[in-house]
Amino acid sequence: MDANTVLLVVVVATALTFDFTNGFHDTANAMATSIATGALRPKIAVALSAALNFLGAFLSLAVAATIAKGIVDAGAITLTVVFAGLVGGLAWNLLTWYFGIPSSSSHALIGGVVGATLIAAGPSAIKGVGIVSKVIIPAILAPVAAMLVATVGTYLVYMITRNIPGEIRTRGFRLGQIGSASLVSLAHGTNDAQKTMGIITLALIANGTLGKDAGPPIWVIVASATAIALGTYIGGWRVIRTLGKGLTEIETPQGFAAEGSSAAVIFASSHFGFPLSTTHVCAGSVIGSGLGKRLAEVRWNVAGRMATAWLLTLPAAALVGAVSWKGADLIGGAGGVAVVFVLALLGGTGLYLASRRSTVNASNVNDEWDGRLAPAAAVKEPV
Repeated sequence: MDANTVLLVVVVATALTFDFTNGFHDTANAMATSIATGALRPKIAVALSAALNFLGAFLSLAVAATIAKGIVDAGAITLTVVFAGLVGGLAWNLLTWYFGIPSSSSHALIGGVVGATLIAAGPSAIKGVGIVSKVIIPAILAPVAAMLVATVGTYLVYMITRNIPGEIRTRGFRLGQIGSASLVSLAHGTNDAQKTMGIITLALIANGTLGKDAGPPIWVIVASATAIALGTYIGGWRVIRTLGKGLTEIETPQGFAAEGSSAAVIFASSHFGFPLSTTHVCAGSVIGSGLGKRLAEVRWNVAGRMATAWLLTLPAAALVGAVSWKGADLIGGAGGVAVVFVLALLGGTGLYLASRRSTVNASNVNDEWDGRLAPAAAVKEPV
């Protein structure tokens, strides 16, 4: 293989690695509330979510088209730019996972690509209108909409079922949660797997393998669906704990309302091609489920830390993407990409090893919330 083919292979492998981290980072979006209420056992929950993420990836290509054509000028993109953008997204995914912060994989990817493109090709290659209309505005509106829908839904659920005995109500809503959590998983696959499809399509266009207006080939669709499903099956337990236990104590009616609200908002955004953050939507729904239940506690300090991370996602990933491109460009060619790839691999390995000092897994993900995000949380090791 020539150097350009090797570079393309590295870029595709990095994209699928990002997709894998997207899966375990965002498992919480679909399954945190079902795990918190006991509607599903943790390992069964992640297996179900993985299967539905895989199926969801085949339902639509609208978001993939937005990523491939609506954020940056495809004509200004090179394989090195795509690679650097992916490194920016990966870095933010792993950092927020380590600290147990539900953050947007979508915005991390977009930020990384925009940062790398900006330093490589200049501001003219950035589609500002597309970023504002299809990324920033949905990022603001989606969690608010989900919070409002979940607040109303939770209130109505408790009002309608107020005369039903507690045990029967709990059993019924646990069954309902299985259905609603499955819808969120399907919606997540529909929205999030497409982002990797879009970025690989960008790489293939930059390499000349595909024409400028081409859509994702079938092998890209299958590979992206498989990678996100495998990541989901691994289970992002640190983030699941924060979303399921950290924002509010969730009962089964709240979980059902939160999941139903999330699925509705995510499916709507996928239909219109908005690459919104499923994390923002699901976090907004969980907060709404706390607001909709009388006397429920919403931990606004946790929500505030999450919101701070959301504000930092685009600029932080963009900075890493820009630095990665500059580093690879200074060394030059495939060798520069290889050096950045090795450095990124070492950084990711370091975070993983550090995470082993405060393990969060299926056996302790539902331990009582102690007020702190991982890894500071004093969670118990499995016995």
